[in-house]
Amino acid sequence: MPSVPFFLKALRLPLLAMLATATLAGCGFQLRGTSPVPASLQPLAVDCPDSLPGRFCQSVRDQLRLGGIDLQDASSADYVLRLRSYQQDRRASAITAQAAAAEYILRHQVTMELLTADRIPLIAATDLTTSETYRYDETNVLAKQREEEELRQQLGDRLAQKVLFRLAPMSQERIDAAIAEYEASQKQADAP
Repeated sequence: MPSVPFFLKALRLPLLAMLATATLAGCGFQLRGTSPVPASLQPLAVDCPDSLPGRFCQSVRDQLRLGGIDLQDASSADYVLRLRSYQQDRRASAITAQAAAAEYILRHQVTMELLTADRIPLIAATDLTTSETYRYDETNVLAKQREEEELRQQLGDRLAQKVLFRLAPMSQERIDAAIAEYEASQKQADAP
């Protein structure tokens, strides 16, 4: 039986580490806290009215800051991320033999829009949704209420991540193309 040379044995661990890194990079893995939002969207303002949950608005801002995005007031920003119509829904998805809810679906939805400082739309109003299912146990109501509250917080954070991922493809080339398309459509509308 041929023996494996020592230098190949020594390279085995670094090769496995490189293979694991390449696999994770290839599947789109990203460290938590890193932002997929390109630097071309700086400075950015987040327009999140008081009618939306404060925790959700703060989660969007925190994730943008963690990604190195410069957040400014709308008066000094080049781009404005508008968040509207936050909705939370809870529905029974499974019923017991006694006609009681055995499982619920929690669903959160928000409408987002990206504009330039001149109100030129870069991303039209888009609805983003996330949901989660959980089992309900009538004999353990307090624990299930806590679980539901935790799930609501997680859904809000997940929805904030979806907002950021929706901004990810906005490279400078796409921004310039969207502005040019908008200006051309305005010229056509103004033409006699």
